Amino acid sequence: MNTALAILSVMGYVLTLALLPVVLLTKKQQSVSTVAWIMAIVTMPYVGAFLFTVFGINRVGRRIRGKQVATETVTRTLPQLARHHHLHHDHLNATQQELRRLAERVADTHATVGNRVQLLIDGERTFDEIAAAIRQARFSVHLEYYIWQPDRLGTKLRDLLIERATAGVEIRFLYDAIGSGKLTHHFLKPMRDAGIQIASFVPGQSLRERWSINLRSHRKIIIVDGQVAFTGGMNVGDEYLGRDPHFGHWRDTHLRLHGPTVLQLQEVFAIDWKYATGEELTHDSFFPQPEHVGAVYAQIVSGGPDEDEAVFHSLYFSAINAARSQVTLATSYFVPTPSLVSALESAAQRGVATRVLISGPKTYWATLHAARSNFDSLLKAGVEIYEYQDGQLHSKTLTIDGCWSMVGTPNFDARSLYLNFEVGAILYDKGLAEQLEHQFAEDLNHAKRIEATTWFARSNWDRLQENFCRMFSPVL
Repeated sequence: MNTALAILSVMGYVLTLALLPVVLLTKKQQSVSTVAWIMAIVTMPYVGAFLFTVFGINRVGRRIRGKQVATETVTRTLPQLARHHHLHHDHLNATQQELRRLAERVADTHATVGNRVQLLIDGERTFDEIAAAIRQARFSVHLEYYIWQPDRLGTKLRDLLIERATAGVEIRFLYDAIGSGKLTHHFLKPMRDAGIQIASFVPGQSLRERWSINLRSHRKIIIVDGQVAFTGGMNVGDEYLGRDPHFGHWRDTHLRLHGPTVLQLQEVFAIDWKYATGEELTHDSFFPQPEHVGAVYAQIVSGGPDEDEAVFHSLYFSAINAARSQVTLATSYFVPTPSLVSALESAAQRGVATRVLISGPKTYWATLHAARSNFDSLLKAGVEIYEYQDGQLHSKTLTIDGCWSMVGTPNFDARSLYLNFEVGAILYDKGLAEQLEHQFAEDLNHAKRIEATTWFARSNWDRLQENFCRMFSPVL
Protein backbone atom coordinates (compact mmCIF):
# COMPACT_ATOMS: atom_id res chain seq x y z
CA MET A 1 0.00 0.00 0.00
CA ASN A 2 2.77 2.44 0.95
CA THR A 3 4.63 1.60 -2.26
CA ALA A 4 1.51 2.27 -4.35
CA LEU A 5 0.95 5.60 -2.61
CA ALA A 6 4.56 6.56 -3.17
CA ILE A 7 4.30 5.73 -6.86
CA LEU A 8 1.09 7.75 -7.17
CA SER A 9 2.71 10.70 -5.39
CA VAL A 10 5.76 10.61 -7.65
CA MET A 11 3.59 10.36 -10.74
CA GLY A 12 1.53 13.30 -9.49
CA TYR A 13 4.62 15.48 -9.12
CA VAL A 14 5.88 14.40 -12.55
CA LEU A 15 2.50 15.28 -14.04
CA THR A 16 2.59 18.64 -12.28
CA LEU A 17 6.07 19.46 -13.59
CA ALA A 18 5.05 18.41 -17.10
CA LEU A 19 1.89 20.54 -17.16
CA LEU A 20 3.19 23.76 -15.60
CA PRO A 21 5.12 24.80 -18.74
CA VAL A 22 2.02 24.02 -20.81
CA VAL A 23 -0.08 26.33 -18.62
CA LEU A 24 2.48 29.13 -18.84
CA LEU A 25 2.69 28.82 -22.62
CA THR A 26 -1.03 28.59 -23.31
CA LYS A 27 -2.57 30.96 -20.74
CA LYS A 28 -1.36 34.32 -21.96
CA GLN A 29 -4.49 36.48 -21.94
CA GLN A 30 -5.45 36.37 -18.27
CA SER A 31 -2.91 36.18 -15.47
CA VAL A 32 -5.73 35.23 -13.09
CA SER A 33 -6.48 32.21 -15.25
CA THR A 34 -2.81 31.20 -15.27
CA VAL A 35 -2.53 31.37 -11.48
CA ALA A 36 -5.81 29.50 -10.99
CA TRP A 37 -4.74 26.61 -13.19
CA ILE A 38 -1.29 26.40 -11.61
CA MET A 39 -2.85 26.26 -8.14
CA ALA A 40 -5.31 23.57 -9.24
CA ILE A 41 -2.59 21.40 -10.76
CA VAL A 42 -0.16 21.82 -7.85
CA THR A 43 -2.72 21.14 -5.10
CA MET A 44 -4.71 18.44 -6.95
CA PRO A 45 -2.36 16.94 -9.56
CA TYR A 46 -4.70 14.35 -11.06
CA VAL A 47 -7.96 16.28 -10.75
CA GLY A 48 -6.32 19.53 -11.82
CA ALA A 49 -4.71 17.86 -14.83
CA PHE A 50 -8.03 16.38 -15.93
CA LEU A 51 -9.87 19.69 -15.56
CA PHE A 52 -7.12 21.52 -17.44
CA THR A 53 -7.30 18.98 -20.25
CA VAL A 54 -11.07 19.46 -20.60
CA PHE A 55 -11.42 23.18 -19.90
CA GLY A 56 -8.01 24.76 -20.14
CA ILE A 57 -6.32 23.58 -23.31
CA ASN A 58 -7.73 25.43 -26.29
CA ARG A 59 -5.79 23.40 -28.87
CA VAL A 60 -6.21 26.42 -31.09
CA GLY A 61 -2.59 26.23 -32.26
CA ARG A 62 -3.23 23.44 -34.74
CA ARG A 63 -6.44 25.05 -35.97
CA ILE A 64 -5.63 28.73 -35.88
CA ARG A 65 -3.74 28.79 -39.15
CA GLY A 66 -6.60 26.99 -40.88
CA LYS A 67 -9.07 29.60 -39.62
CA GLN A 68 -6.78 32.43 -40.67
CA VAL A 69 -6.35 30.92 -44.13
CA ALA A 70 -10.13 30.67 -44.46
CA THR A 71 -10.51 34.31 -43.49
CA GLU A 72 -7.78 35.48 -45.86
CA THR A 73 -9.11 33.41 -48.77
CA VAL A 74 -12.72 34.47 -48.42
CA THR A 75 -12.12 38.16 -47.74
CA ARG A 76 -9.67 38.39 -50.65
CA THR A 77 -12.15 37.04 -53.19
CA LEU A 78 -15.44 38.40 -51.85
CA PRO A 79 -17.23 41.20 -53.69
CA GLN A 80 -16.58 44.35 -51.66
CA LEU A 81 -19.29 46.60 -50.29
CA ALA A 82 -19.62 49.76 -52.38
CA ARG A 83 -17.90 52.70 -50.80
CA HIS A 84 -21.09 54.74 -50.62
CA HIS A 85 -22.43 52.25 -48.06
CA HIS A 86 -19.63 53.03 -45.62
CA LEU A 87 -20.54 55.35 -42.79
CA HIS A 88 -18.59 58.60 -42.54
CA HIS A 89 -17.73 60.18 -39.21
CA ASP A 90 -19.70 63.38 -39.82
CA HIS A 91 -22.93 61.47 -39.23
CA LEU A 92 -21.98 60.60 -35.63
CA ASN A 93 -21.56 62.34 -32.29
CA ALA A 94 -18.26 62.24 -30.40
CA THR A 95 -19.02 59.03 -28.44
CA GLN A 96 -20.20 57.20 -31.54
CA GLN A 97 -17.15 58.34 -33.51
CA GLU A 98 -14.79 57.11 -30.82
CA LEU A 99 -16.42 53.69 -30.66
CA ARG A 100 -16.73 53.43 -34.46
CA ARG A 101 -12.99 53.95 -34.85
CA LEU A 102 -12.28 51.25 -32.27
CA ALA A 103 -14.71 48.74 -33.79
CA GLU A 104 -13.36 49.24 -37.29
CA ARG A 105 -9.81 48.79 -36.01
CA VAL A 106 -10.26 45.68 -33.86
CA ALA A 107 -12.99 43.94 -35.89
CA ASP A 108 -11.80 44.96 -39.36
CA THR A 109 -15.30 45.84 -40.61
CA HIS A 110 -16.85 49.16 -41.59
CA ALA A 111 -19.92 50.80 -40.12
CA THR A 112 -22.54 51.10 -42.88
CA VAL A 113 -25.51 53.26 -43.79
CA GLY A 114 -28.90 52.33 -45.21
CA ASN A 115 -29.85 49.52 -42.84
CA ARG A 116 -33.24 48.56 -41.46
CA VAL A 117 -33.10 46.83 -38.07
CA GLN A 118 -36.02 45.25 -36.26
CA LEU A 119 -35.74 44.42 -32.56
CA LEU A 120 -37.26 41.04 -31.64
CA ILE A 121 -37.89 40.28 -27.97
CA ASP A 122 -40.56 37.58 -28.15
CA GLY A 123 -39.67 34.00 -29.01
CA GLU A 124 -42.88 33.16 -30.86
CA ARG A 125 -42.66 36.27 -33.03
CA THR A 126 -38.95 35.76 -33.67
CA PHE A 127 -39.38 32.26 -35.02
CA ASP A 128 -42.49 33.27 -36.98
CA GLU A 129 -40.35 35.94 -38.67
CA ILE A 130 -37.57 33.43 -39.33
CA ALA A 131 -40.00 30.89 -40.78
CA ALA A 132 -41.61 33.53 -43.01
CA ALA A 133 -38.21 34.60 -44.35
CA ILE A 134 -37.24 30.98 -45.09
CA ARG A 135 -40.53 30.37 -46.91
CA GLN A 136 -39.80 33.36 -49.15
CA ALA A 137 -36.25 32.23 -49.95
CA ARG A 138 -35.57 32.00 -53.69
CA PHE A 139 -31.86 31.22 -53.95
CA SER A 140 -30.11 30.42 -50.67
CA VAL A 141 -30.47 30.00 -46.92
CA HIS A 142 -27.40 29.86 -44.68
CA LEU A 143 -27.71 28.92 -41.01
CA GLU A 144 -25.12 28.75 -38.24
CA TYR A 145 -26.17 27.81 -34.70
CA TYR A 146 -24.58 26.91 -31.41
CA ILE A 147 -27.65 24.97 -30.24
CA TRP A 148 -30.21 23.33 -32.49
CA GLN A 149 -32.48 20.99 -30.55
CA PRO A 150 -34.23 18.04 -32.25
CA ASP A 151 -37.49 18.96 -30.45
CA ARG A 152 -40.78 20.38 -31.74
CA LEU A 153 -39.35 23.73 -32.83
CA GLY A 154 -36.15 22.23 -34.22
CA THR A 155 -38.13 19.63 -36.17
CA LYS A 156 -40.58 22.23 -37.49
CA LEU A 157 -37.77 24.42 -38.85
CA ARG A 158 -35.92 21.38 -40.19
CA ASP A 159 -38.98 20.30 -42.18
CA LEU A 160 -39.40 23.83 -43.53
CA LEU A 161 -35.78 23.81 -44.71
CA ILE A 162 -36.37 20.44 -46.39
CA GLU A 163 -39.40 21.89 -48.15
CA ARG A 164 -37.42 24.84 -49.50
CA ALA A 165 -34.48 22.63 -50.50
CA THR A 166 -36.86 20.39 -52.44
CA ALA A 167 -38.05 23.55 -54.25
CA GLY A 168 -34.48 24.24 -55.41
CA VAL A 169 -33.15 26.61 -52.74
CA GLU A 170 -29.48 26.11 -51.80
CA ILE A 171 -29.33 25.50 -48.05
CA ARG A 172 -26.22 25.18 -45.88
CA PHE A 173 -26.46 24.31 -42.19
CA LEU A 174 -23.48 24.73 -39.87
CA TYR A 175 -23.92 23.61 -36.27
CA ASP A 176 -21.62 23.40 -33.29
CA ALA A 177 -20.69 19.81 -32.46
CA ILE A 178 -20.88 20.37 -28.68
CA GLY A 179 -23.82 22.79 -28.39
CA SER A 180 -25.92 20.75 -30.83
CA GLY A 181 -24.74 17.43 -29.48
CA LYS A 182 -28.30 16.04 -29.42
CA LEU A 183 -28.57 16.13 -33.21
CA THR A 184 -28.47 12.57 -34.51
CA HIS A 185 -27.87 10.96 -37.88
CA HIS A 186 -31.56 10.02 -37.89
CA PHE A 187 -32.59 13.67 -37.44
CA LEU A 188 -30.18 15.01 -40.07
CA LYS A 189 -30.68 12.29 -42.72
CA PRO A 190 -33.89 13.78 -44.24
CA MET A 191 -32.04 17.09 -44.62
CA ARG A 192 -29.14 15.45 -46.44
CA ASP A 193 -31.54 13.44 -48.59
CA ALA A 194 -33.18 16.73 -49.65
CA GLY A 195 -29.83 18.13 -50.77
CA ILE A 196 -29.10 20.34 -47.73
CA GLN A 197 -25.38 20.69 -47.10
CA ILE A 198 -24.55 20.06 -43.44
CA ALA A 199 -21.34 20.54 -41.50
CA SER A 200 -20.29 20.72 -37.86
CA PHE A 201 -18.05 23.49 -36.62
CA VAL A 202 -14.52 22.45 -35.74
CA PRO A 203 -12.73 21.74 -33.45
CA GLY A 204 -14.47 18.59 -32.37
CA GLN A 205 -13.58 16.52 -35.42
CA SER A 206 -11.11 14.20 -33.70
CA LEU A 207 -11.55 12.14 -30.55
CA ARG A 208 -8.78 14.07 -28.82
CA GLU A 209 -10.35 17.42 -29.59
CA ARG A 210 -13.72 16.36 -28.24
CA TRP A 211 -12.13 16.38 -24.78
CA SER A 212 -12.13 20.18 -25.02
CA ILE A 213 -15.34 22.18 -24.66
CA ASN A 214 -13.56 25.40 -25.64
CA LEU A 215 -13.39 27.05 -29.06
CA ARG A 216 -17.07 26.60 -29.84
CA SER A 217 -19.09 28.53 -32.40
CA HIS A 218 -21.54 30.38 -30.16
CA ARG A 219 -22.94 32.26 -33.16
CA LYS A 220 -26.60 32.35 -34.17
CA ILE A 221 -26.94 33.42 -37.81
CA ILE A 222 -29.48 33.05 -40.60
CA ILE A 223 -29.04 34.73 -43.99
CA VAL A 224 -31.71 34.44 -46.67
CA ASP A 225 -30.85 35.30 -50.31
CA GLY A 226 -28.14 37.66 -49.05
CA GLN A 227 -30.87 40.21 -48.34
CA VAL A 228 -32.36 39.49 -44.92
CA ALA A 229 -30.60 38.15 -41.84
CA PHE A 230 -31.19 37.28 -38.21
CA THR A 231 -28.78 37.22 -35.29
CA GLY A 232 -28.84 37.65 -31.53
CA GLY A 233 -29.28 35.50 -28.46
CA MET A 234 -31.81 32.88 -29.57
CA ASN A 235 -30.79 29.36 -30.48
CA VAL A 236 -33.32 26.86 -31.84
CA GLY A 237 -35.16 24.87 -29.20
CA ASP A 238 -38.44 24.66 -27.32
CA GLU A 239 -36.91 26.37 -24.28
CA TYR A 240 -36.64 29.59 -26.31
CA LEU A 241 -40.43 29.55 -26.55
CA GLY A 242 -40.81 29.09 -22.79
CA ARG A 243 -41.73 25.41 -23.08
CA ASP A 244 -39.05 24.07 -20.74
CA PRO A 245 -40.57 23.63 -17.26
CA HIS A 246 -37.20 24.24 -15.57
CA PHE A 247 -36.51 27.61 -17.19
CA GLY A 248 -40.10 28.71 -17.66
CA HIS A 249 -40.47 32.10 -19.34
CA TRP A 250 -37.52 32.85 -21.64
CA ARG A 251 -36.40 36.48 -22.13
CA ASP A 252 -34.14 36.98 -25.09
CA THR A 253 -33.23 39.59 -27.70
CA HIS A 254 -32.77 39.01 -31.40
CA LEU A 255 -32.45 41.18 -34.52
CA ARG A 256 -33.84 41.09 -38.05
CA LEU A 257 -31.53 42.94 -40.44
CA HIS A 258 -31.83 44.36 -43.95
CA GLY A 259 -29.17 46.28 -45.84
CA PRO A 260 -25.35 46.17 -46.03
CA THR A 261 -25.02 44.51 -42.61
CA VAL A 262 -26.59 41.36 -44.12
CA LEU A 263 -23.55 40.98 -46.37
CA GLN A 264 -21.26 41.40 -43.37
CA LEU A 265 -23.07 38.51 -41.67
CA GLN A 266 -22.85 36.53 -44.89
CA GLU A 267 -19.09 37.07 -44.83
CA VAL A 268 -18.87 35.73 -41.26
CA PHE A 269 -20.79 32.64 -42.33
CA ALA A 270 -18.70 32.20 -45.49
CA ILE A 271 -15.47 32.23 -43.49
CA ASP A 272 -16.81 29.71 -40.97
CA TRP A 273 -18.13 27.51 -43.77
CA LYS A 274 -14.77 27.60 -45.56
CA TYR A 275 -13.09 26.71 -42.27
CA ALA A 276 -15.41 23.76 -41.65
CA THR A 277 -15.79 22.38 -45.19
CA GLY A 278 -13.21 23.95 -47.49
CA GLU A 279 -15.92 25.30 -49.82
CA GLU A 280 -15.65 28.95 -50.84
CA LEU A 281 -18.92 30.88 -50.95
CA THR A 282 -17.80 33.86 -52.98
CA HIS A 283 -20.28 33.83 -55.85
CA ASP A 284 -22.03 37.13 -56.57
CA SER A 285 -25.43 35.53 -55.95
CA PHE A 286 -24.57 35.20 -52.26
CA PHE A 287 -23.52 38.86 -52.09
CA PRO A 288 -26.06 40.93 -54.05
CA GLN A 289 -25.38 44.64 -54.23
CA PRO A 290 -27.08 46.11 -51.13
CA GLU A 291 -29.67 48.85 -51.36
CA HIS A 292 -30.47 51.61 -48.88
CA VAL A 293 -33.52 50.17 -47.15
CA GLY A 294 -33.50 52.16 -43.91
CA ALA A 295 -31.86 54.91 -41.90
CA VAL A 296 -29.91 52.89 -39.34
CA TYR A 297 -26.12 53.09 -39.09
CA ALA A 298 -24.90 49.63 -38.15
CA GLN A 299 -21.91 47.32 -38.20
CA ILE A 300 -21.43 43.57 -37.78
CA VAL A 301 -18.45 42.53 -35.66
CA SER A 302 -17.18 39.03 -35.03
CA GLY A 303 -14.49 37.69 -32.77
CA GLY A 304 -12.89 34.49 -31.62
CA PRO A 305 -9.77 32.90 -30.16
CA ASP A 306 -8.12 32.90 -33.59
CA GLU A 307 -7.90 36.71 -33.48
CA ASP A 308 -4.88 38.59 -32.15
CA GLU A 309 -7.28 41.02 -30.46
CA ALA A 310 -9.98 40.01 -27.98
CA VAL A 311 -12.60 41.87 -30.02
CA PHE A 312 -15.58 41.84 -27.68
CA HIS A 313 -13.50 42.44 -24.56
CA SER A 314 -12.06 45.56 -26.20
CA LEU A 315 -15.51 46.73 -27.31
CA TYR A 316 -17.12 46.22 -23.90
CA PHE A 317 -14.23 47.83 -22.06
CA SER A 318 -14.01 50.86 -24.34
CA ALA A 319 -17.76 51.40 -24.59
CA ILE A 320 -18.21 51.45 -20.81
CA ASN A 321 -15.25 53.79 -20.39
CA ALA A 322 -16.66 56.09 -23.09
CA ALA A 323 -20.00 56.46 -21.30
CA ARG A 324 -20.84 59.92 -19.96
CA SER A 325 -24.45 59.57 -18.79
CA GLN A 326 -25.63 55.95 -18.63
CA VAL A 327 -24.76 52.30 -19.16
CA THR A 328 -27.31 49.48 -19.34
CA LEU A 329 -25.98 45.94 -19.55
CA ALA A 330 -28.14 42.82 -19.82
CA THR A 331 -26.39 39.47 -19.90
CA SER A 332 -27.27 35.89 -19.17
CA TYR A 333 -23.85 35.08 -17.68
CA PHE A 334 -21.98 37.76 -15.77
CA VAL A 335 -18.47 36.51 -15.01
CA PRO A 336 -16.38 39.53 -16.06
CA THR A 337 -12.64 39.94 -16.17
CA PRO A 338 -11.08 42.23 -13.52
CA SER A 339 -10.63 45.00 -16.12
CA LEU A 340 -14.33 44.91 -17.03
CA VAL A 341 -15.26 45.05 -13.35
CA SER A 342 -13.00 48.10 -13.03
CA ALA A 343 -14.63 49.71 -16.07
CA LEU A 344 -18.10 49.34 -14.54
CA GLU A 345 -16.89 50.64 -11.18
CA SER A 346 -15.14 53.63 -12.76
CA ALA A 347 -18.25 54.51 -14.76
CA ALA A 348 -20.40 54.53 -11.63
CA GLN A 349 -17.81 56.46 -9.62
CA ARG A 350 -17.66 59.27 -12.17
CA GLY A 351 -21.43 59.69 -12.03
CA VAL A 352 -22.60 57.51 -14.91
CA ALA A 353 -25.89 55.71 -14.18
CA THR A 354 -24.59 52.16 -14.44
CA ARG A 355 -27.11 49.33 -14.30
CA VAL A 356 -26.48 45.61 -14.75
CA LEU A 357 -29.21 42.99 -15.24
CA ILE A 358 -28.26 39.31 -15.06
CA SER A 359 -30.11 36.03 -14.97
CA GLY A 360 -31.22 35.02 -11.50
CA PRO A 361 -32.29 31.75 -9.85
CA LYS A 362 -32.93 29.91 -13.13
CA THR A 363 -29.34 30.15 -14.30
CA TYR A 364 -26.58 27.67 -13.51
CA TRP A 365 -25.44 27.48 -9.88
CA ALA A 366 -21.74 27.99 -10.65
CA THR A 367 -22.17 30.98 -12.97
CA LEU A 368 -24.67 32.65 -10.62
CA HIS A 369 -22.34 32.44 -7.63
CA ALA A 370 -19.29 33.39 -9.67
CA ALA A 371 -21.25 36.47 -10.77
CA ARG A 372 -22.21 37.29 -7.20
CA SER A 373 -18.55 37.15 -6.14
CA ASN A 374 -18.12 40.51 -7.95
CA PHE A 375 -21.04 42.27 -6.27
CA ASP A 376 -19.18 43.64 -3.23
CA SER A 377 -16.91 46.05 -5.09
CA LEU A 378 -19.53 46.90 -7.72
CA LEU A 379 -22.11 47.87 -5.10
CA LYS A 380 -19.56 49.93 -3.19
CA ALA A 381 -18.79 51.83 -6.41
CA GLY A 382 -22.48 52.59 -6.97
CA VAL A 383 -23.34 50.10 -9.71
CA GLU A 384 -27.01 49.06 -9.65
CA ILE A 385 -27.33 45.26 -9.94
CA TYR A 386 -30.52 43.33 -10.69
CA GLU A 387 -31.24 39.61 -10.91
CA TYR A 388 -34.03 38.54 -13.26
CA GLN A 389 -36.71 36.49 -11.48
CA ASP A 390 -39.36 35.70 -14.11
CA GLY A 391 -37.74 32.69 -15.77
CA GLN A 392 -34.50 32.79 -17.75
CA LEU A 393 -32.85 35.97 -18.98
CA HIS A 394 -30.75 35.17 -22.05
CA SER A 395 -30.34 38.61 -23.66
CA LYS A 396 -26.89 40.00 -24.46
CA THR A 397 -27.30 43.76 -24.89
CA LEU A 398 -25.34 46.89 -24.02
CA THR A 399 -26.40 50.51 -24.48
CA ILE A 400 -24.27 53.61 -23.94
CA ASP A 401 -25.61 57.14 -23.45
CA GLY A 402 -28.78 56.43 -25.43
CA CYS A 403 -26.91 56.58 -28.76
CA TRP A 404 -24.83 53.39 -29.10
CA SER A 405 -25.82 49.79 -28.53
CA MET A 406 -24.75 46.24 -29.23
CA VAL A 407 -26.92 43.15 -29.55
CA GLY A 408 -25.40 39.77 -30.24
CA THR A 409 -24.26 36.40 -28.99
CA PRO A 410 -21.45 37.16 -26.48
CA ASN A 411 -22.14 37.03 -22.77
CA PHE A 412 -20.22 39.18 -20.29
CA ASP A 413 -17.85 36.35 -19.37
CA ALA A 414 -14.42 34.97 -20.19
CA ARG A 415 -15.82 32.10 -22.25
CA SER A 416 -17.51 34.47 -24.71
CA LEU A 417 -14.67 36.98 -24.66
CA TYR A 418 -11.75 34.57 -25.08
CA LEU A 419 -12.82 31.00 -25.84
CA ASN A 420 -15.83 31.10 -28.21
CA PHE A 421 -16.47 32.40 -31.70
CA GLU A 422 -19.09 35.14 -31.34
CA VAL A 423 -20.89 37.74 -33.45
CA GLY A 424 -22.74 40.96 -32.68
CA ALA A 425 -24.37 43.98 -34.28
CA ILE A 426 -23.29 47.48 -33.25
CA LEU A 427 -26.09 50.01 -33.72
CA TYR A 428 -25.24 53.71 -33.98
CA ASP A 429 -28.88 54.69 -33.61
CA LYS A 430 -30.72 56.61 -30.91
CA GLY A 431 -34.09 55.09 -31.75
CA LEU A 432 -32.90 51.51 -31.29
CA ALA A 433 -30.96 52.45 -28.14
CA GLU A 434 -34.19 53.95 -26.78
CA GLN A 435 -36.09 50.74 -27.58
CA LEU A 436 -33.46 48.65 -25.83
CA GLU A 437 -33.47 50.93 -22.78
CA HIS A 438 -37.26 50.80 -22.66
CA GLN A 439 -37.15 47.01 -22.73
CA PHE A 440 -34.43 47.03 -20.10
CA ALA A 441 -36.67 49.13 -17.83
CA GLU A 442 -39.54 46.72 -18.45
CA ASP A 443 -37.31 43.76 -17.54
CA LEU A 444 -36.40 45.45 -14.26
CA ASN A 445 -40.06 45.09 -13.28
CA HIS A 446 -39.41 41.33 -13.24
CA ALA A 447 -36.09 41.56 -11.44
CA LYS A 448 -34.86 41.85 -7.88
CA ARG A 449 -32.47 44.67 -7.07
CA ILE A 450 -29.47 43.70 -4.99
CA GLU A 451 -29.53 46.14 -2.07
CA ALA A 452 -26.18 46.88 -0.44
CA THR A 453 -27.56 46.85 3.11
CA THR A 454 -28.87 43.30 2.85
CA TRP A 455 -26.14 42.05 0.54
CA PHE A 456 -23.30 42.77 2.93
CA ALA A 457 -25.21 40.99 5.69
CA ARG A 458 -25.41 37.69 3.78
CA SER A 459 -24.23 34.46 5.40
CA ASN A 460 -20.71 33.05 5.38
CA TRP A 461 -22.12 30.03 3.53
CA ASP A 462 -23.12 32.31 0.65
CA ARG A 463 -19.67 33.90 0.63
CA LEU A 464 -18.03 30.48 0.61
CA GLN A 465 -20.03 29.38 -2.46
CA GLU A 466 -19.22 32.63 -4.25
CA ASN A 467 -15.49 32.45 -3.58
CA PHE A 468 -15.36 28.79 -4.55
CA CYS A 469 -17.08 29.44 -7.89
CA ARG A 470 -14.92 32.52 -8.48
CA MET A 471 -11.89 30.26 -8.81
CA PHE A 472 -13.38 28.86 -12.01
CA SER A 473 -14.28 32.26 -13.49
CA PRO A 474 -11.75 32.02 -16.37
CA VAL A 475 -13.58 29.02 -17.84
CA LEU A 476 -17.23 29.70 -16.91
